[in-house]
Amino acid sequence: MSMEMLRDVVKNVLSEVDVVIGYTEGFDKVHATPLFINTPEQVDRLIWSPICVHNLTTYLPSLKKKVGIIVKGCDSRTIVQYMQEGLINRENIKIIGIPCSGVISVKKLTKAVDYANIEDISFEKDGKINVTTDKGQKTLALTDVQPDKCRTCQYPTPVIYDHLIGDPISSDKPKESVYEDIVEFDKMTLEEKLNYWLKEFDRCIRCYACRNACPMCICQDSCIAETREPHWISQRLTTQEKLMFHMIHAVHLAGRCVECGECERVCPMGIPVNKLKRKINMDMKDLFDYEPGVNPDDKPPMYTFNVDELKIKEHKIG
Repeated sequence: MSMEMLRDVVKNVLSEVDVVIGYTEGFDKVHATPLFINTPEQVDRLIWSPICVHNLTTYLPSLKKKVGIIVKGCDSRTIVQYMQEGLINRENIKIIGIPCSGVISVKKLTKAVDYANIEDISFEKDGKINVTTDKGQKTLALTDVQPDKCRTCQYPTPVIYDHLIGDPISSDKPKESVYEDIVEFDKMTLEEKLNYWLKEFDRCIRCYACRNACPMCICQDSCIAETREPHWISQRLTTQEKLMFHMIHAVHLAGRCVECGECERVCPMGIPVNKLKRKINMDMKDLFDYEPGVNPDDKPPMYTFNVDELKIKEHKIG
């Protein structure tokens, strides 16, 4: 992917919009941060590499202006989902898509270098990462430090775009492998599953980072986790209250989660919160043959109603 080409496209798009959202260097070499570009001079600050992990589309519903945005494949699915739900005006969005071979998990990377201070990092075309730390140099494989979402990604090339920077990439992951871990998890008994989640959520500190980073959590100003009318949950730090919050969060994303993995990335306690959403997505695929954020003309299952669903016969029970 040519940075020169990306910067040229951004400059051209900037003449059509009020702002272009991309990535720039963060506080160190392994963290990128969002860059809001208003002038051509800012374009030179743009970067693109596997450290560009954020899903920038989370800003779109609240920006009531014309916006250009740089997206990866998983990010682009959020835009499609926004379109399906009428949360954005497609005419006001210019999408700059970049085929993605995977991003890094900072948590996995720091663990791989034994938590040494990372002074520099570079990425080779063959998927190798050269890391310089205060303890020396180390070469890693990108696949070894990718977040779990990259291991099952079916859409490395954005599903929607106005400009595509670089050649399209096809997924080499079999579709049947996407939910292998969820199928295996489902073999546990209900009691085993409950005990698993109680143990995981006992570590939750109710920081709401998972909710705040989720691009589909669009009702944060009136989130049910904080409202007192109706009063569903309290602010008590009991495991039951934590479990209730995460279950509500997961159910509110039924048929909407695009599996961008932001919730899991930002969790300071390392809780596999994305597993809940992926379980629901697997059921959505099975029951309604629906995949969130893929086809702009689709209607999310929870936005429709049929008296007789083809694969749901609960009204005949008993």
